[in-house]
Amino acid sequence: MNDFAITSGFEEKHRQRAADLYMDAFGSKIGGILGTRAREFIAKMLQPDHAISATANGKLLGIAGFKTSEGAFVGGELSDLTKFYGLFGGLWRGVALSVLERELEPDCLLMDGICVSKDARGQGVGSALLDAVADHAKSRGLAELRLDVIDSNPRAKALYMRKGFEEGETSELGPLKHVFGFRSATTMRLAV
Repeated sequence: MNDFAITSGFEEKHRQRAADLYMDAFGSKIGGILGTRAREFIAKMLQPDHAISATANGKLLGIAGFKTSEGAFVGGELSDLTKFYGLFGGLWRGVALSVLERELEPDCLLMDGICVSKDARGQGVGSALLDAVADHAKSRGLAELRLDVIDSNPRAKALYMRKGFEEGETSELGPLKHVFGFRSATTMRLAV
């Protein structure tokens, strides 16, 4: 399948679909923290200016997000969590999610998730999105693209390896593996 378009951002009409794709990909990781209203919260927090999307026939097939000093694909602050979940609910969720926070590095674009719908997998959508994010990093004058892949997602890791990413440090989650549903995450880098 190569009859899809890759574009910067996403259309407002695709906001909920983007949140659904994000939760399909990362729900096992953050769904237990964000709870039954996770899709609603994620939909509110998505930042189109930190995303690249793949569409065909008006349908969102996949989306890749990134984080910069100006913001992230899944934006938001502690105040957004407390506004949405209440003071106590927002505070404990903020503390829990801070474990997953990754710091920006100079000269590097940080991926903030890549999600492809189940019916579009294996058709080049993920590869095209990764290429577009790498091109975006290069257009910003950055030297590399960085992402983290969890141990329970070997399919994604295989894609990253095929695209030329190199494995770096692996971080163990320890006892928090029961909260987030994975044991470790490996940093991967691609020179752009």
